[in-house]
Amino acid sequence: MRVIICGAGQVGYGIAEQLSREDNEVSVIDTSAELISAITETLDVRGYVGHGSHPDVLAKAGADQADMIIAVTLYDEINIVACEVAHALFSVPTKIARIRDQSYLAPEYGDLFSRENMSIDVTISPEIEVGKMVLRRIAFPGATDVVRFADDNVSMLAIECMEDCPVVNTPLQQLSQLFPDLVATVVGVFRNGHLKSVDSSEQLRTGDLAYVICQRQHARRTLGLFGHVEQEAHKIVIAGGGNIGQYVARSIEQLQPKTRVKIIEFNRDKAIAASENLNSTIVLHGSVLDQKILHQADIQDADLIVTLTNNDQTNILGAVMAKQMGCKSNLALLNASSFHDAAKSLALDAYINPRAVTISRVLQHVRKGRIRSVYAVQRGNGEIIEAEALETSPLVGQALREIDLPEGIRIGAVYRDKVVLRPDGNMKIKAKDRVILFASADSVRDVEQLFRVSLQYF
Repeated sequence: MRVIICGAGQVGYGIAEQLSREDNEVSVIDTSAELISAITETLDVRGYVGHGSHPDVLAKAGADQADMIIAVTLYDEINIVACEVAHALFSVPTKIARIRDQSYLAPEYGDLFSRENMSIDVTISPEIEVGKMVLRRIAFPGATDVVRFADDNVSMLAIECMEDCPVVNTPLQQLSQLFPDLVATVVGVFRNGHLKSVDSSEQLRTGDLAYVICQRQHARRTLGLFGHVEQEAHKIVIAGGGNIGQYVARSIEQLQPKTRVKIIEFNRDKAIAASENLNSTIVLHGSVLDQKILHQADIQDADLIVTLTNNDQTNILGAVMAKQMGCKSNLALLNASSFHDAAKSLALDAYINPRAVTISRVLQHVRKGRIRSVYAVQRGNGEIIEAEALETSPLVGQALREIDLPEGIRIGAVYRDKVVLRPDGNMKIKAKDRVILFASADSVRDVEQLFRVSLQYF
């Protein structure tokens, strides 16, 4: 696939890294010669210095032969124009734009990005996507990652196996026998720096990060089975009153009216805007690094602090200070991947990687076949994929135990007729089933083949 990426920042770099790793032909455009030099020196991509919305720059980057353009610069207007120019002059088939300003996404303007009005196939709002992830993490404090599939009926939980985890050193098949009514399947494990799929003979070990696919209603029970019984937060402090902070606070006001939320915002204008846009949320003007402000926010009584500023260092220090002052738990937004590996040593209970959210949304539209949703885990070394089975799929009609699935693939759940099913050896996949599975990076191409439309039907 030939792909043009406009924007060589953290998000653009992450997308280019993932796509070039999969042998796609990638061209990256950015106005910064320094960023282009850095990305071309470290990745197998072509770089072009210039504006991604300018026709001559797009032409140099090979837009006339491109299959997709992904516009993820810092400026919404450039992203929009780049997609429009790519469509009008070069007939690029798929156009994806990152849109950050929430005024473009207001409900009353819901038709703005419809195909009748603009030549943009997919819009991605990092703020909303990250906000949704924050809300899921608040709802399931025992999980280090939570993602929804199958119209929100299936959850993927990343669960750390602590020293007191009841299920360690037990073959997974025994867990299925002990809890036959629990719709949950361990599909992958991150152990000693390596990510792999697992089968029913595998045993979890202390320190493992297990990836579990389960029926959404069974998520809390699944966490309890792993020994995670953390209580949901009812007193929350949010550092950062920008788009993400306001989205989270507003959603909590609507969905959990009994939960008390306070926001700390350093910028006065943003603090005023947040106080005007929110109802029951208390907004404090000041720095999360100021102990006096933290005391005003009653941090010593808080169940959780969520640091969502634009500065990773502020998010880390604010989260750590809050915990030292008595806050029960913390959750930090970390953009730089260099901080992720050090999260535990930095005394962070959990963190959110906004780049992974955006990259996953892009991958959904890069993948071939009937792929409905994709979520990349462990820096793209594996993916949780939701795919629709077709009549022509080799999965359809045979018992799963009779199918020689490629190595690295593990089916976690099947969504059929609005019912979530746990797969076993006797199950037969039917056409139109939605299959949620784990795939290692090396086996993603095999997944695409399993869910592609047969050429005989064209």
